[in-house]
Amino acid sequence: MCCLHTPKLPCAPDQIDHFLSGPSAGVVEAAASMAGPVGVLGAGGKMGLHVAAMLRKSLDRAGRSGAPVYAVSRFGSVNSREEFARFGVDTIAADLLDAGALEALPDMGTVFFLAGIKFGTGNDPDALRRFNEERPAMVAQRFRSSVSVALSTGCVYPFVPAGSAGSSEDDEPGPSGDYAVSCRGRELAYEKVSREAGTRVVLIRLNYSVEFRYGVLVDIAQRVLAGQPVNVSTGRVNAIWQRDAVDHIIRSAAIAASPAVPLNVTGSPALSVRAVAKEFGKLFGREAVITGQEEASAWLGNPARAHSLFGPPETSAQQMMEWIAAWLLAGGNTH
Repeated sequence: MCCLHTPKLPCAPDQIDHFLSGPSAGVVEAAASMAGPVGVLGAGGKMGLHVAAMLRKSLDRAGRSGAPVYAVSRFGSVNSREEFARFGVDTIAADLLDAGALEALPDMGTVFFLAGIKFGTGNDPDALRRFNEERPAMVAQRFRSSVSVALSTGCVYPFVPAGSAGSSEDDEPGPSGDYAVSCRGRELAYEKVSREAGTRVVLIRLNYSVEFRYGVLVDIAQRVLAGQPVNVSTGRVNAIWQRDAVDHIIRSAAIAASPAVPLNVTGSPALSVRAVAKEFGKLFGREAVITGQEEASAWLGNPARAHSLFGPPETSAQQMMEWIAAWLLAGGNTH
């Protein structure tokens, strides 16, 4: 088997962070009226650099170069302070679980809260409680006068039939497992402050952001490239290209309200894991090895509301797969 064409990267390898933080006209328009200063809290993770950099670029293009963008993190993980500085983003090293450090942060007009133990990385209930419930409660209270965009996950919904359009924001949460329960706890902390203090909040239920170096599509691609079997028991998944996810996350600040507003951010339709594996097989010129049988249910989110507000994601599933394949074939690093 051979692929029909060689997949190509959309930019030079050393420019991918610039590429992933390029703002659309809609983001620039949103930045023009966004309350400042703007803070990205928990900025050291996989999305923080692109959120902060896109905000900085958008504010500059909107004629607001004097409005600061603060990236707040312990800076002990994916992105260093230097990477933010090259985009003109101010950095503050702080532990958000330290009440003194949290109080010492500058006041901010708009806060993007990204901190949390991510899916698949937290199996310690005490850590989940501290980082996904206690910390957001502290941050929400500290910035109760700010507009808050708090990242959550579609995992707060119950499983739905695999052939369905997915859970909508009107569906009741039904978290399953310690991780999902802790994420719902993060939402409840923000809902409480929004209800009691009138804080304008939007809760971003994200499923699942991917880029060249991480995400569910990268996981599948790596297995296919290595000749390892891909288990299709989870038969369908949501995915959205990181630049598109960041676009919708930033623009969502405009719909923050009290009571808190949930918003699903993802791509549509959901993708067949089997079909994705086979497509990577074509792109890599090798047969995908499939194991398992698709289960009847899955964690799926319906992004119709976000798409009606901001338009559908610009990046198609096929384009995502071709870019990821090109990155891995070129020996690119992964997170």
